[in-house]
Amino acid sequence: MSDLNDPRVFFAAERTLLAWTRTSLTLMAFGFVIERFGLFLHVFVQKNAGDVLGRGISFWVGLIFIFIGVIVSLLATIQYARVVKTLKPVEIPAGYWTHLGSITNITMAILGMALIIYFFFEAQWS
Repeated sequence: MSDLNDPRVFFAAERTLLAWTRTSLTLMAFGFVIERFGLFLHVFVQKNAGDVLGRGISFWVGLIFIFIGVIVSLLATIQYARVVKTLKPVEIPAGYWTHLGSITNITMAILGMALIIYFFFEAQWS
């Protein structure tokens, strides 16, 4: 429990959440790029005209990066919620929406999982 009675403690926790949010978004974006680059190679680099190339390692590495981004987003939300629970009411500005960052992170995690599911089933259908 904080004994500072200063709203800056809360804002520091929120800045930390936002830093982890950026990190998770970056991991998901990097995974997306890796996965799509594998698709690019699949379309433009074929060994023989009749060969069907598998998605290969880039597909799985891309999905893993997206999944790591989802996990980071969820863990950051849990950590932020734990910190906010330890704060006194005087440390949280009146009327401030303390859970907006958490809602954003959970939404990002859901969308990240939806992206993983989409890529996985897209690979099965093609």
